[in-house]
Amino acid sequence: MKRMPFEPPTEHYDEQIEAIDEQICHLIKQRKVLSKNNPGFPTKPLIVNWAKKYHFYEDFLNSVFAHFLNEDIYKPVVEPQGFLKNIPILKSFEKDDVFYSVTFVRQFENASVVHFNIDRKDSNDDEIPRRLREHTFFNLSIEGLGSDYDCQNEGGGGSRGHESYTFIVSPALPDDISKYKLVFKECKIPFQKPTGFEFII
Repeated sequence: MKRMPFEPPTEHYDEQIEAIDEQICHLIKQRKVLSKNNPGFPTKPLIVNWAKKYHFYEDFLNSVFAHFLNEDIYKPVVEPQGFLKNIPILKSFEKDDVFYSVTFVRQFENASVVHFNIDRKDSNDDEIPRRLREHTFFNLSIEGLGSDYDCQNEGGGGSRGHESYTFIVSPALPDDISKYKLVFKECKIPFQKPTGFEFII
């Protein structure tokens, strides 16, 4: 899924604040380094205090600090190029009558595309209707290989009892599926907070 190019919301920029904006960037970088890129989130009393002290809305500050946690979603999107072949995986995991499976991996020269499915019973007499369920999604990581793999959730969809998602993994995974494992971790929307549920395929 190709990301739309960013367009500035206005053509105006006050050059008097250029040095301040650069300092903001410097402080964000310093914040990442000091926290080892795991800053957590300011407590509510801190947000309340800073909002009063610096004359901001509390929800504005909440939004600013929430965005700091989501930097990875702005990584450049890798576009798979040079299709090579499909590799059958046919592995699954089941919990609480929900069936998770990876049917195949589509191999490209510069990336791999992992196809992930979720199947569950979804009848009219469900205790929790679909629209009322807590919205979650899964992140993917690769285990068992020395290289650092970037896994991008390309989204997906479905209806009633079936959902399908794709992940772009770069660089491309080995053709030999015995050399690696796919680790799926469930997170809550919208701030990618882990639920604690994960499994390996």
